[in-house]
Amino acid sequence: MASIERIHAGGDSVGESALWCERTGRIIWVDIVGQKINALTPVSGQFESWDTPDLPTSIGLCANGEAVVGLRRAVTLWDWQGDFRPLAIPEPDLADNRLNEGKVGPDGAFWVGTMQDNIGPDGEPVTMNRSSGAIYRVWRDGRVDALTPREFGICNTMAWTVDGGFRCADTLADELYFYPMGRDGLGERRRLLAGGAPGLPDGSALDRDGGLWNCRVGGGCVMRITPEGHVDRVIELPCSQPTSCAFGGPGLTTLFVTSARFGLPADERASPNEGALYALDIGVSGTPEFLFG
Repeated sequence: MASIERIHAGGDSVGESALWCERTGRIIWVDIVGQKINALTPVSGQFESWDTPDLPTSIGLCANGEAVVGLRRAVTLWDWQGDFRPLAIPEPDLADNRLNEGKVGPDGAFWVGTMQDNIGPDGEPVTMNRSSGAIYRVWRDGRVDALTPREFGICNTMAWTVDGGFRCADTLADELYFYPMGRDGLGERRRLLAGGAPGLPDGSALDRDGGLWNCRVGGGCVMRITPEGHVDRVIELPCSQPTSCAFGGPGLTTLFVTSARFGLPADERASPNEGALYALDIGVSGTPEFLFG
């Protein structure tokens, strides 16, 4: 059995990119449409929030204490108080694509996925009509490596396994993938899981046993996928659109889950459970975050 607690009912439009900062004891996440970076200290209940100049799509931690932040188009560096300093634009030739999932990898680079931009200038949903997303790797000096073809509908989930593998998802295709990793990038993709589960795959976190805890947007649950691609646990949540998760707290034994109100009918958006942050005790521990640079 799992215990589930709603620890912040902030009404995020699109809560995403949850991560745990061991140094400060905070769970950190973004609200993409709300253009906010949020942080909560579970021990004290202290909540902090910062405005961003554009859609914040992802965030990672830097070795020097700063943050690496994916905005709508650019990967930037941020010192938690001043300007967002541009580092790289992974797709300068695709103005109607945007960044989406982003995490620091074991190589110290910031891995970031893209998608056709589905958010209008006033934060309204925009219909997608193509799969033009890809996965890139951004280094501390601003170099960008293209790791996949432009074949993803919505790039989501980034997890690196101890056996040298990389797991990711395409939300639109309702599929999760496994790539072997080599010195120069990713090998041939194979399908890990396709369809047959509640909702669609969004963000994920890896536990110490290699299980991938995947948020199922529209399915109202998180589920654990074994290294072999089998679903062995499903935990239902009070929200309908869980979006990302991260292990944190003492011993990394708490699974924090963000959620979204974006696209829901007005009566459902009004619920305090939608767009909230949750803390789950699921009886397993996770793996620590990698640091940029």
